[in-house]
Amino acid sequence: MKDTNTGIKNSGNWNSGYRNSGDRNSGNRNSGNWNSGDRNSGNWNSGDRNSGDRNSGDWNSGYRNSGNRNSGNWNSGNWNSGDRNSGAFNRDCPKMRLFEKDLDITVQEFYNNNNLFIDLPLNVWVDKSDMTKEEKKENNSWETTGGFLRTLDYKDAHRKWWADNSDDHDRFLNLPGFDWEIFTEITGIEQDSDDEVDVTVEGNTVRISRKSAKTLGLIK
Repeated sequence: MKDTNTGIKNSGNWNSGYRNSGDRNSGNRNSGNWNSGDRNSGNWNSGDRNSGDRNSGDWNSGYRNSGNRNSGNWNSGNWNSGDRNSGAFNRDCPKMRLFEKDLDITVQEFYNNNNLFIDLPLNVWVDKSDMTKEEKKENNSWETTGGFLRTLDYKDAHRKWWADNSDDHDRFLNLPGFDWEIFTEITGIEQDSDDEVDVTVEGNTVRISRKSAKTLGLIK
């Protein structure tokens, strides 16, 4: 399978660099796999001289670091032996900051108990009847296919996910210190009437956010 290498002295396959012992490396002197940098012994690194995996920085022995010289994991800063630090020379894990407020728990503790992952839709099929004139002009095949695949931008993708997953809203609405203004500015998702409920307080009916009603024990 050496014919799959474009470099020289590779013992793996699909390498475009030199002296790689792993597979699918585009850099040089890598012993791991899927590295685009140089002298990595880990896997999926885009930086250089990493011994860990999935680092985009350099000289990391930890994992998933975007900074440099980290021995911890998930750091975006430098020289951290702790995890999830954005500063430098830290041995611990920082406190979580959420909606511009500091929480009295570490970042790791927060993520151990909260899942913020969402599978954002990158594309959506648009029927020809819903296409704009500009989209029809830019996509010559729409008449044959009956439409086209629209690529969503960052906020449109969030809005699409939110609309399609109404049962999963509480995962975000119940986050400590949830702030609609901040949430909307970052994601493009706007509050609608479904996120408010009518409750009775001291004989008066008022309309408040669903999150506040749950916090006050007015609804389950």
